[in-house]
Amino acid sequence: MFRFEHAEHLWAFGLVPILILFFVFTWYARKRAMNRFGDTLLMQRIIPQLSKHKHTIKFTILMFALSFLIIGWANPQWGMKKEKVKRKSSDIFIALDISKSMLAEDVRPSRLDRARQFAQNLVKNLKGERIGTIIFAGNAYLQMPLTTDYAAAQLFLKSANPDMAPSQGTAISDAIDLAERSFQEDNKHHKALVIITDGENHDEATMERAREAAENGLLIFTVGVGTTEGGFIPVDIGGGRTDYKRDESGNPVTSKLDPVLITQLADAGNGTAFNLTDDTEQVVSQLRSRIDKIEKRELEQRSFSEYNSYFQYFIFVALLLLVIEFLLTYQKSKLVKGRDLFG
Repeated sequence: MFRFEHAEHLWAFGLVPILILFFVFTWYARKRAMNRFGDTLLMQRIIPQLSKHKHTIKFTILMFALSFLIIGWANPQWGMKKEKVKRKSSDIFIALDISKSMLAEDVRPSRLDRARQFAQNLVKNLKGERIGTIIFAGNAYLQMPLTTDYAAAQLFLKSANPDMAPSQGTAISDAIDLAERSFQEDNKHHKALVIITDGENHDEATMERAREAAENGLLIFTVGVGTTEGGFIPVDIGGGRTDYKRDESGNPVTSKLDPVLITQLADAGNGTAFNLTDDTEQVVSQLRSRIDKIEKRELEQRSFSEYNSYFQYFIFVALLLLVIEFLLTYQKSKLVKGRDLFG
């Protein structure tokens, strides 16, 4: 397969017709100047060794040299063959709670903002593993399957918000089910699920599902977001105004972190519980350390070999032509003396 690594440099070929026009212009200007100086036959007798065609030959050599330099500058490449590469990694799903209770501002700037920042930082520190993302509220949704496209994973997590969930709640068991279905069936001991949530309003089947998943080789880590004191849940009421979610009596609803659930869920899933009220970098480091202990799985991936560059050959020819042009005089060659090669 052929390509130019820097195809944009080929625009330099636009200089060639400009230089040709300049040469033609100077050629006729020189010819007119010679005619004003004296008769053409007389000038040939005065300087008999001057070749009539060496100017054209030298200029043509220069144009070829310039062309080869431009091609070399664009770097022509051949190659790119498929190769199979083996690598070892674990499969990690990050499940992010996007229920409206995550909008509470008992941690700054909000639970959801803190969770998204943490998740993006976690992805950055999990390079080398295959990562997938899940969002959940009343139901769970596969946002991105397992991949090594870390930039895409960070982008998906950054854009996650409650508007993506048509129903509200905290269906953690659905997130566990979805993660299990999204792993390859033969993957029994190389997988983990990181659940980032405030743990509020969870369904009753959560603990049982976590135990079943753990028996199937899935490690479940939990990251709690929020405080036990809690905070109000902001609601947009239109016109740029904000109120708080209220109960039937009209009182603002206080959403609180459920640390007991966070811990019990991690215990049921043979994992570890963390809290984002602690130092975020430390939580990422500890979580990365735990994931590093997971047995790695050998995967076979198709990759592409590098292109082979051939710019050096074109540069060599260009330099050779420049040397020839430099050594070529304007005098007639002794080998063709008295002959009209262009007649």
